[in-house]
Amino acid sequence: MDTEGRTARRRGKPLRAGYTTGACAAAASRAAAISLLRQKPVRRVQIALPGGGKAVFAVSFCAFDRTQAACSVIKDAGDDPDVTHGAEIKASVFWTESPGITIAGGQGVGTVTKPGLEVPVGQPAINPVPRQMIMDSVSSVARRYLAFSTAATETKSRGLRVEISVPRGEELARRTLNPRLGITGGISILGTTGIVLPYSVEAYTACISQALDVAVACGCREAVLTTGRRSERYAQGELKLSEECFIQSGDFIGFSLKECARKRLGRATVWSMIGKISKLAAGHLQTSSTKCDIDIAFLARVATSCGISAAIAATLGGAVTANHLRRMLPPGKVREFCDRLCLMAAENCQAAGGEIEVQCIMTDPEGAIIGRGRAGR
Repeated sequence: MDTEGRTARRRGKPLRAGYTTGACAAAASRAAAISLLRQKPVRRVQIALPGGGKAVFAVSFCAFDRTQAACSVIKDAGDDPDVTHGAEIKASVFWTESPGITIAGGQGVGTVTKPGLEVPVGQPAINPVPRQMIMDSVSSVARRYLAFSTAATETKSRGLRVEISVPRGEELARRTLNPRLGITGGISILGTTGIVLPYSVEAYTACISQALDVAVACGCREAVLTTGRRSERYAQGELKLSEECFIQSGDFIGFSLKECARKRLGRATVWSMIGKISKLAAGHLQTSSTKCDIDIAFLARVATSCGISAAIAATLGGAVTANHLRRMLPPGKVREFCDRLCLMAAENCQAAGGEIEVQCIMTDPEGAIIGRGRAGR
């Protein structure tokens, strides 16, 4: 895999980036579609990444006949300590009698059994972005084949079914949060960018500190600390500040706030979604899932303090995620709940940052602001 330009450094040594299960599934699907439609083996395949650019994957297994094809890719997570590193991600593509392309989960891909996730109950745990990557990768092959094949008229009345499987998926899933989230039978197919960036505390915090140095040098008097690329994109669309003000802090909000204070920035805005905000509100300023879990009982207590009924409060303990709990609240109480969480998060952040003013802003997964809270000065 080509990860040029996507390395971090730790103690002078480069850390390799890798690819998500979603990117691997899309690559395997494209290879299988090519193999089926062209009736030829595929050894390497290229896909487009959601964030821009392309990636090339080696195909580790390829088999086909006139009715179906199967290809697999071995996941390389780079230097990230990912439990799915080395897993075989397999895609089988079949002709169907109905036009169009359908996507299904096979052996080792989990099934969603509880509400509150991005995938509906009963569906395979293939998240929306990977699903779209798979669809795009297969449909582009199908369009090209139909445009140039002498069998075009014959195949227009047929469709393709893509089945994603992970041979060791059920075993690997026991080392993830899937059982707790109600995803049974295997792993999830994940990823919003296709890229897995190598995790190194030293490298990540050094990048945050350097980015804040650049912000100060460019005249920024405040920083916007985001917990991921999606949050950063939403923040940039709302806050009309120079590009240097926006810092991807990831799970290191506490460290970032201390750096903001040390570099004498007057204000920091923490922009995230409910999962990370809920951890900050509970007092966890290092929000990695390896350090702390989302505390549903804590969130239920916050909801109770907003005056919800005892009957609704009794159901909140069954929430799967923080976002699920939010959706269980009466519509008239959602904004009060989210504002209170943001205020609690801002107070904890402000205590860590010292003299700076801290604002916490929460959005939903589509980017709409659903909560605000401010502390300090």
